[in-house]
Amino acid sequence: MSTVLANPAEMIAHGAPHVIHNDEELEAYTEALFRLTALENPSPSELEAIELLTLLVERYEQTHYSIPTADAVSVVRFLIEQQNLTQRDLIPEFGSESAVSMFLAGQRKLTLNQVRKLSVRFKLPADVLIGKV
Repeated sequence: MSTVLANPAEMIAHGAPHVIHNDEELEAYTEALFRLTALENPSPSELEAIELLTLLVERYEQTHYSIPTADAVSVVRFLIEQQNLTQRDLIPEFGSESAVSMFLAGQRKLTLNQVRKLSVRFKLPADVLIGKV
């Protein structure tokens, strides 16, 4: 067994990073992470600390503050609203106004070609429009 992890419980008792349990710990770890990432030439141990703290912060945030994925219709409706567009403005991406209407009504799914065109138009990764499988 490595001497580095000879007694992990003792290491944690003396202040080694541990699993984040609450928002106060999250704030402390985030501040430490910001300080480390601001270093111009971090040492190998500082780089290791950055990686470890990043994993711990991401784990806590994914568990407690996950952002739900939106369906393609909601995404496109949001983009239409934010950019003051009309359904007619999306005819080049869909091929016809009826295709836009059917999609927004949930009666049609996006084709691969429509995903590509919308992705280019709105400068979004295609997976935002495809969703999770």
